[in-house]
Amino acid sequence: MLQATNLTKTYGEQKALNSLNLTINEGEIFALLGQNGAGKTTTINCFLGFIQPSGGSASINGVSVAENPLETKKYLAYIPETVMLYPNLSGIENLEFFSSLAGFSYEKDELSSFLSKAGLQNTAHNQRVGGYSKGMRQKVGIAIAIAKKAKALLLDEPTSGLDPKASNEFSEILRELAQNGTAVLMATHDIFRAKEVANRIGIMKEGNLVSVIDAKEISANELEKLYLQTV
Repeated sequence: MLQATNLTKTYGEQKALNSLNLTINEGEIFALLGQNGAGKTTTINCFLGFIQPSGGSASINGVSVAENPLETKKYLAYIPETVMLYPNLSGIENLEFFSSLAGFSYEKDELSSFLSKAGLQNTAHNQRVGGYSKGMRQKVGIAIAIAKKAKALLLDEPTSGLDPKASNEFSEILRELAQNGTAVLMATHDIFRAKEVANRIGIMKEGNLVSVIDAKEISANELEKLYLQTV
């Protein structure tokens, strides 16, 4: 579903990405670990079409992002570290607006069901987003992905600043989406969350994907040790 082929991005003499090769299948959660500047966000931005690669390609569902940016966006949903919503609108109004931008039209009860599936309590559906916690905003982001019927979900530090309960709830929702066939690429600093939720884990350093690990074959402590040795 998500594929990078020799994906390269340079800024002057600095290589933000160095011939990255990566494939993420339907129903798979792939976590990217690495320090700031390792290339995690650059990778996500290439898939989003926010930046143009200097070489190689990023494709979604077999479609080149650079050549068909509007088509590839149909398959995607994106949740950044801070989900940008309209604070004066309710959760359900934000969901209605953003799903309409993607070409979908839903009745209010359908929108409410998407928010519930994303784990947002019913009492918050009609409250203004300006009063939401970060975890509640993230759930609206997930509901938008559900409403868009996204085949691929890109996340940049999605659990940063969440308390353990909210972070665990978020991980459960990601697993459910993956079980329904969504491909998930998650950039994170959270080693233990990556181990808990991902099928595979990649470690990046200076624009290179230096390790790819099957999450089932490594303990959290072993992953932490490998990460520290790498970076």
